[in-house]
Amino acid sequence: MSDEKNQSSEMLFLQLILMFQTAALQQMGKLMNPLTQKVEKDLEQAKFSIDILGMLEEKTRGSLSEEEKKFLDHVLFELRMNYLEEVKEEKKEEKPKKKETEEEKSKEEER
Repeated sequence: MSDEKNQSSEMLFLQLILMFQTAALQQMGKLMNPLTQKVEKDLEQAKFSIDILGMLEEKTRGSLSEEEKKFLDHVLFELRMNYLEEVKEEKKEEKPKKKETEEEKSKEEER
């Protein structure tokens, strides 16, 4: 493959990674959605975007340049850490809601 074609292919691959990285960050509520101008959170969709990048890592193993591999590894690490942080945060927010709901039920039962 010519150097020009190789560089073009590498740039497209990096752009693909960036597309899924941006999508996952938006889906985790870390970036504003440019279409709605709102910060939205959909952790299930974020996981899907991260899983696609993970699949790309598996399917391209051994055929990436060192730069491509390092970039993909870094993006996956950062996204996975952010995802875990968001899941933890969501669980913390659910506990007080669950407790409030239980307290409301017990008050209603007392009436």
